[in-house]
Amino acid sequence: MDVPPAPDPEQLRGILSGDARDLAPQLLGAVLKHESRDGAVAVRLTEVEAYMGPEDSLHPDPGSHTYRGPTARNAPMFGPPGHLYVYFTYGMHHCTNIVCGPAGAASALLLRAGEVVEGVELARLRRPTSKHRSDLASGPARLAKALGLTTADSGRDALAPPFGLVLPPGPAGDVSSGPRVGVSGAGGSEEYAWRFWLTGDPTVSRYKPAVQRPRKHRPAPAPGTARFHQR
Repeated sequence: MDVPPAPDPEQLRGILSGDARDLAPQLLGAVLKHESRDGAVAVRLTEVEAYMGPEDSLHPDPGSHTYRGPTARNAPMFGPPGHLYVYFTYGMHHCTNIVCGPAGAASALLLRAGEVVEGVELARLRRPTSKHRSDLASGPARLAKALGLTTADSGRDALAPPFGLVLPPGPAGDVSSGPRVGVSGAGGSEEYAWRFWLTGDPTVSRYKPAVQRPRKHRPAPAPGTARFHQR
């Protein structure tokens, strides 16, 4: 598959300044490319989740990393649209977001799955456990790995070299929506059905609801002692 040339970055940035919930289905079929020292890999997006910021007072998003305000980790989400927000999770995986909305609005699009359309052999080297080409970027951790993205890329401009983003020329086809994957509490309910995917596409990840773990009872500290938590 030939990847079309990237459009004017500032025009694209203007598009990405819109509402994440509207943009998520529009990004299906878009191609994100990363030209690293090892070579280029491009992924056609087939599954995207929208996350909103704390400024949305009418519908606050308890599933968002910005729900409790800005931190050093989520700072890129408060920046200009079109930049990357890459975070590390479970002590082993990176996940990639494209920041959207106006600067300061703290919303983003989690790139959940896609099809590798350029640099397949390099993606296979990065993802040697994948048995099929459709598995190379099926899931947010696999997608980030195939593209060679880490937290070192968080805050970088996805619309400028060595990156490039190309939106699809038109509707990508039949689109489905549903609850977000692995989000606990209300944020993972039907009320927040902000996950969008290309219906029937083999690269879309399998839906897994969050596991609700009971909170462990901790005895109160003895008199005269203090308890410290490291977060």
